[in-house]
Amino acid sequence: MRISAAQRTENENRIRAAMDRLLRGEIPRGGKCDIKTLASEAAVDRTAFYGTRPYAHLRVEFERRLNVLREAGEIPDPREAQISRLKVENTKLRERLAQSEQTVDELTEFRSQALARLAAQHEEIVRLREAAAGKAKVSRLPAPRTAVIGSCS
Repeated sequence: MRISAAQRTENENRIRAAMDRLLRGEIPRGGKCDIKTLASEAAVDRTAFYGTRPYAHLRVEFERRLNVLREAGEIPDPREAQISRLKVENTKLRERLAQSEQTVDELTEFRSQALARLAAQHEEIVRLREAAAGKAKVSRLPAPRTAVIGSCS
């Protein structure tokens, strides 16, 4: 069915108004910042935006403006912004997890080395005590007195 020039102009105006709303971030519930939502908001058949159909140039304009916003770091669709934010946060958390795992591995290795050193030192102390007990020239000192004589004040 053919439409008149006035109807086409009216449709283009509705499409441009819907395009502006979507690019400002006024996304309807359940919609996205895409051609399907644009067509729905403008009350135009979505197929009119593809191929040689009458509003294909408006689809190209919408996609160009959307890409310009994305390159500038602005994401009009709050869901896409949330997805981007969560991806960045996920990457940071994975890096923190990897760093934590590396730290745990380093501390476990340090603990193993410290226990090995303590065991070696204990063995050396035991060996020296046995060697000292076997020699007659080494005499033991008397134990310190524990009784208090007189007042300390």
